Amino acid sequence: MPRIAKGAIPSPNIWNTPQIYELENRAVDPEGAADTAMRALRPWDGGTVLDIGCGTGYHLPALSATANTVIGVEPHGDLAVIARRRCAALANVTVHPAAAQDLPIPDASVDVAIARWAYFFGPGCEPGLRELSRVVRRGGAAFVLDLDATRGSFGRWFSRTVPTYSAQEVESFWVRQGWQRRPLDLRMAFERRADLEAVLRIEFAPEVAEQAIAETPGLELAYPNVLRWRYY
Repeated sequence: MPRIAKGAIPSPNIWNTPQIYELENRAVDPEGAADTAMRALRPWDGGTVLDIGCGTGYHLPALSATANTVIGVEPHGDLAVIARRRCAALANVTVHPAAAQDLPIPDASVDVAIARWAYFFGPGCEPGLRELSRVVRRGGAAFVLDLDATRGSFGRWFSRTVPTYSAQEVESFWVRQGWQRRPLDLRMAFERRADLEAVLRIEFAPEVAEQAIAETPGLELAYPNVLRWRYY
């Protein structure tokens, strides 16, 4: 059995199929629009960056190229091991098996924290937000990047897969917490049709996935996101 940090919220995709999620990571946002948007709001060159829910560490090497220190936190112990192996040659990267609600990081030690498609979905994530307030230093920022369930075919497929999800409640939650937002029009671009279909099958319920595959010709699909952020 994998080691799971206490309080972790199970991921329906990467926890079960990390190899397929790797294909998704490669396909998402080939233009780097998400990083460009975040860096425009709070650059992290020369600073300390925290990647919350880093999974297998896909984004850690890119972050390490300009940050002084990169810290990955991942509640699934087996994925954290993979992330450590991925970054073994990067002296400025460390990975901890831990949950966002209990970050093994000193107070006021982080310049930029990023949660990319991980954990911070709205009501219920208050413990993680309290931890952000503890570890992000004054002048720093935290970013949460997530699917926008109100837009596009991807949002429609997600809403059918998770009918209990209320985009209105999530939006109200973030407004109450004082976070800002902006929409991001990202896309996924695959090299092989089989990879696109495999990713859709780990993202959606079986019947929804088959409909999504039927509705998606070619190798690309729109991936509407919302970027949320807060300065400290």
